[in-house]
Amino acid sequence: MARSTFYYHLNQLRNQDKYGTIKQEIKQIYHLHKGRYGYRRIHLELKNRGYAINHKTVFSLMRELRLKSLIRAKKYVSYRGEQGKIAPNILQRNFKADQPEQKWVTDITEFKVKDKKLYLSPILDLYNGEIISYTLADRPQLKHVLHMVKKVKKQGNENSTTILHSDQGWHYQMKRYQQLLKDRNIQISMSRKGNCLDNAVIENFFGTLKSELFYMKKYQSIHQLKKEINQYIHYYNHHRIKSNLNGKSPVQYRVLSLNLNHP
Repeated sequence: MARSTFYYHLNQLRNQDKYGTIKQEIKQIYHLHKGRYGYRRIHLELKNRGYAINHKTVFSLMRELRLKSLIRAKKYVSYRGEQGKIAPNILQRNFKADQPEQKWVTDITEFKVKDKKLYLSPILDLYNGEIISYTLADRPQLKHVLHMVKKVKKQGNENSTTILHSDQGWHYQMKRYQQLLKDRNIQISMSRKGNCLDNAVIENFFGTLKSELFYMKKYQSIHQLKKEINQYIHYYNHHRIKSNLNGKSPVQYRVLSLNLNHP
């Protein structure tokens, strides 16, 4: 082999991008999650895939690749209201739960597409942030909230008490709703009037869903939006990793914790 040829190939090897494989993984993760992941979540997913890399390096590589999270920051505005007399605020902003089915939160949010509206009513388990039940409806009727509660299937002890926290919306003040919860051994907890911080976790979920789905495109019909919300909630529960769940999705975290507790 000619001396010049040898040194040419040697220089080519030296100049190879040592982060080439990592860059391909970053691009794959980024596009798989439709631009919803920033460098922190991509760093966690790389760790899940067995790559030992610093989060600062991931940030630099994403900047080099011109990849940036498409999600805009979420802002919340609230004011202190009067303490509700319908039901006590048992939760008291204690959003930590050490087991599933211990504390749930619920609320209703509205979407508008042209001259039509869609209402989402979910129940979120504070143990792992999983959406365990939800309904989608064209009108905010009581029957849809009742159906949401009836859809919940407890996996643990049916006789154990679960707290279900909400605001003081008219649905939650109705006797039929309160009786349904009582029949299912679910304890009612309600926020102070007009204070979304008392139910911040479910408000945060709504903000995430709207940032990562609803605000990302212009919807042409309620039917289209309903279909994509169904898809997103499955994605959120099964695939969207969270740093406070050790880089796992809500379902992955629940299954792993149950396996650890019941070997």
